[in-house]
Amino acid sequence: MDERAELVVVDLSEVTSGPELHAILARALEFPDFYGRNWNAFWDSITGLVAMPHRLRLVGWSRFEDRMPEETRYLRGCLDEMSQQFPEWASTVEYA
Repeated sequence: MDERAELVVVDLSEVTSGPELHAILARALEFPDFYGRNWNAFWDSITGLVAMPHRLRLVGWSRFEDRMPEETRYLRGCLDEMSQQFPEWASTVEYA
């Protein structure tokens, strides 16, 4: 894993599908090309394949949450679980 970035900002305000969400997350967090674009692959990526930034700002969260509540639960769940299991590697997440 590379050195951790200080801040990564991800704009979720216009996301309308799961594949689009995973593509945006993969690009922003620099996931490998073989990223499977599902929540198991997301978990594997954030906990062992990439260096998560110190701070992760998710912009447009309330719009995203209104539009895609299930995806929001999975994303928040993975990030919260990482904070509990691997606090030294987890991002401080800002839901903006």
